[in-house]
Amino acid sequence: MIIDVVLPSMLCLITVATVLLHFRFQNRIKSLFQESEFRVRDAAFMVTSMGVMVTIMAFVPQQAIQILFLAAYSFILFLFIYVAVEKWYVAVLPSAAFVYLYLYWWNLVLLNIFAITFAILVSLYLGGLFSWKTVAVFAVLVTVMDVVQVFGTGYMGASAEKMLQLQLPTLIIVPAFPAALKGYLGLGLGDVFLAGLLCIQTAQKHGRKTGISAAASIGIVFFLFEIISLNYPLGRYFPATVIVVGGWLTGLGFHHLLKFNRKQSS
Repeated sequence: MIIDVVLPSMLCLITVATVLLHFRFQNRIKSLFQESEFRVRDAAFMVTSMGVMVTIMAFVPQQAIQILFLAAYSFILFLFIYVAVEKWYVAVLPSAAFVYLYLYWWNLVLLNIFAITFAILVSLYLGGLFSWKTVAVFAVLVTVMDVVQVFGTGYMGASAEKMLQLQLPTLIIVPAFPAALKGYLGLGLGDVFLAGLLCIQTAQKHGRKTGISAAASIGIVFFLFEIISLNYPLGRYFPATVIVVGGWLTGLGFHHLLKFNRKQSS
């Protein structure tokens, strides 16, 4: 039986780190957005925009995608560092370093480092803007969009292949272990972002420990799914949002079950 522990572990650890960093920086990030909050229609618009971007990237020339991503990533990196240190001349250095490294010293290790950083930063920025209601709506809509773009249009796979060719940090790519496989396994940052967003909201509503438990649950369910997919191939691409949401619901269900048992015991 072929198994892999690296990618599920990475997903779990990144999500846990996102939850912990959220509590560290939530006040500064809230002040940046002036206590604003997404409504249901904002969540729907965000999912629609993501779906449109996936479709566009399947057709847009690679150079245009490269320029757009480098600009967006550099700005987000600058903004987060500026929120943390409040000194623009310090905040500009990581963005400049990213562009320089991408153009002259790029490799798989750097790709993963910046991909993980990007996923955490986006989760931190947007995590506090959602409410429990809007995050539920967002999770449903983004999962539906993912399924349609993977199995229906095929644009998700086409976009992912372009990103791989450009070596942009939009995926986490790691070697399988202990599976005796040649090559690497990858996970899109949208899936990592969704896991972080769901666990941030879970931590805000039910406590930090529950948020971390939800992250662990996502990692476990992802591990079990990988066992199936590695031994019984399901195709080149699969909408991992389904697995992330399934793992999150499993963790949430376990939390409510424990809570119910405690009430029964008391």
